[in-house]
Formats: sequence, structure tokens, C-alpha cells
Amino acid sequence: MNIKPIKTEADHKQALARLELLMEAQPHTLEGDELDILATMVDAYERQHHAIEAPAPS
Repeated sequence: MNIKPIKTEADHKQALARLELLMEAQPHTLEGDELDILATMVDAYERQHHAIEAPAPS
């Protein structure tokens, strides 16, 4: 497991590619733990850098 902070769009792209490879990982394994940690990090990065604003009321 080689996890590093997601600081740039390139880091984000790499993290997404790794997530795709880990999607079938079993819980309570090294790969499952990596998937959990990486998904949390990607979520945090996306909330900060790719936030989707709520639509304005009509």
C-alpha cells in the first residue's frame, strides 16, 4: 500500500485509476483497507475541488 495525499489533478487522476483497480477488493484485507482509505481521500479532494453547488430556487 503506497498512499499519499491528493494535492493535484494528476494525483486525483492516479487515485481514481487505483480505485478502479481496487473496486473488487474484499473487506478486511490490505487491498480492502487501501480502497477504504483512498475512497475517503478522493471524496475529501472532490468535495473541496469539484463541489457541485445546489441549484438556485426557481
